[in-house]
Amino acid sequence: MSVDEEKRIAAEAAAELVEDGMTIGLGTGSTVAHLLPAIAARGLEGIRCVATSVATEEQARGLGIPVEEFSELERLDIAIDGTDQVTPDGWLIKGGGAAHLREKIVAAAAERFVVIADSGKPVDALSPPVPLELFAFGLRSTLTRLGADVELRDVPRSPDGGAIADYRGEVGGPAALAARLEADAGVAAHGLFPPSMVAEVIVGRGSSAEALFD
Repeated sequence: MSVDEEKRIAAEAAAELVEDGMTIGLGTGSTVAHLLPAIAARGLEGIRCVATSVATEEQARGLGIPVEEFSELERLDIAIDGTDQVTPDGWLIKGGGAAHLREKIVAAAAERFVVIADSGKPVDALSPPVPLELFAFGLRSTLTRLGADVELRDVPRSPDGGAIADYRGEVGGPAALAARLEADAGVAAHGLFPPSMVAEVIVGRGSSAEALFD
């Protein structure tokens, strides 16, 4: 079974969790690209969606899925997104697609954050890079403080104006690294997502979907 098929299987399993009338957070990336048509095919009524990237918003609207600005909704019933890495205890690295700031905001707003992945994403321990979004204001100063382990990506700024970078040093204990990154005023967001955010992980493995943990 190809990686793309495993992504589709995981995404279709997650789409079954969405019900009429739900408020939904839509993630970003190649696995979510399979999620959107699976949701559209269900013909759900009364759903309200927010998207974590322009690409997701455009694809969703093209499929007839309603997307609105994340300004009026206080909470989401469910958010579904992919991941770059996931450990057995539920730590994630996200942000390969540079949408991790909005992805984290949406995940934090959701009553249930569901992660979808192919069988190559589960890992025993997290490894670099860890994506970062840095405030444009004082960027050079921020990079100096963060040190040589952080490199800017040669990509456009985020929709919120942030510079995209990657931490390439050792991850070690992800909680300690997350705390270190959050302590710097110039870091808008990092791609470490703690287990406390994650309700469940659905992995496409071969021809079936399985729960990594729940």
